[in-house]
Amino acid sequence: MSTSRIKSVVEEMVTPFLSSNGFELVDIEYVKEGSNFFLRVFVDKEGGIDIDECGRISEYLSEQLDKNDPVSDAYFLEVSSPGAERPLKKPEDVRKAVGKHVYITTYEPIDGSKEFEGQLLSFDGEQVQVKVGKKEHAIPYAKVASARLAIVF
Repeated sequence: MSTSRIKSVVEEMVTPFLSSNGFELVDIEYVKEGSNFFLRVFVDKEGGIDIDECGRISEYLSEQLDKNDPVSDAYFLEVSSPGAERPLKKPEDVRKAVGKHVYITTYEPIDGSKEFEGQLLSFDGEQVQVKVGKKEHAIPYAKVASARLAIVF
């Protein structure tokens, strides 16, 4: 089964449980590192998620995967927080990050750069407005390659 199909099946399995328990699915990865495969599920909630909650979600998902596992290879299941530099995968994630410090990369240069780190001023679904230093940049959302929260030192 393809990686995108595995991610889709796992998302269908876990989303109802997460939603009914106040959690949010941030991302799913299925990757090979060295000789091992890893199925990683990143989950969060308002105020953050703790290790006991990750354990509960892991137990639930493990039971579901035992019933209908879309992965034919042996793998390790990991359920964790996305961390302080949480990826902003969906438009809804970007909307929630308005006012926060972000790091954005683009597929092609905008205002002469492909990397922007600064305050996310606004997002209207079509365009991201980021203030880097004293300069504001309007970035078409379709040209955003990746976005994540960034820690300010």
